[in-house]
Amino acid sequence: MSLKLFIFDCDGTLVDSQHTIVEGMEHAFGVHSLEPPTADATRSIIGLSLPEAIVKLAPDLSLAANAAIVQSYKDYVIAKRASGDAVELLYDGAKEAIEALAKEADVLLGIATGKAYRGVLHLFDCYDWHDLFVTVQTADRAPSKPHPGMILQAMEQTGARPEDTYMIGDTSYDMEMAINAKVTPIGVSWGYHTSDVLRDAGAEHIVDDYPALHALLGRL
Repeated sequence: MSLKLFIFDCDGTLVDSQHTIVEGMEHAFGVHSLEPPTADATRSIIGLSLPEAIVKLAPDLSLAANAAIVQSYKDYVIAKRASGDAVELLYDGAKEAIEALAKEADVLLGIATGKAYRGVLHLFDCYDWHDLFVTVQTADRAPSKPHPGMILQAMEQTGARPEDTYMIGDTSYDMEMAINAKVTPIGVSWGYHTSDVLRDAGAEHIVDDYPALHALLGRL
C-alpha cells in the first residue's frame, strides 16, 4: 500500500491568523517609527518567513533594520500568546477533516509553514494536535517558501515519494514550493491569495471548503 503524504500550510489554510499578523506588523513597524504596511500588503506576504516578508513590505530597509523589525514582531506575538490573546481559529471543517485524515491507514500528515516552530506548537496546544502530524517543517528550520526545502525535508523524514506527496495551501508561495519540489499543488480559496493567483502559480486543484478538500484527498 502506497502511503500518501498530505502537507498543510498553516496561516490561511488551517487557521485564520490574519488579525494577529496584521497587528504584529503594525506594532513592529511602529516601534521603529516607520509607516506600517497596509493590511492588504501584510496579507499578501503571509506564508513567507519573517525576514523575506519584511523585505517585500519594506525593500529599502537595511539588514539591521529588517532584523530589528523581525525581533519586534516576534516579541509582540510571543507576548500575545503568553497573555492568551492569540487563539488561532480553525477554518470551518478543518478540525473534522484533519482528525479524520489522521486516522486513515494510508495517510501521513505534515506541516510546512512560514510560522516559527514555536508558533506551530502553540497551534497544536490549542487543538491537542501534537500526535496528528508526523513531520513539521517551519521557516526557522528550512529556507523560506517558495524554496522546496520544507517539502524535501518532509519527504526525507517520512519516506514519501514525490508522486505520493501533495501540498495544500492558500498562497502562490505554497503552489510554487510544491512545483519546485515536484509534488502536486492543491490550492484552497478561503485564504489570503485569490483562486486566480493560485491557478497562475500552478495549482492543479482548487477547493472552496474543507468538505470539498476532504473529498478530493479521499479520491487521491
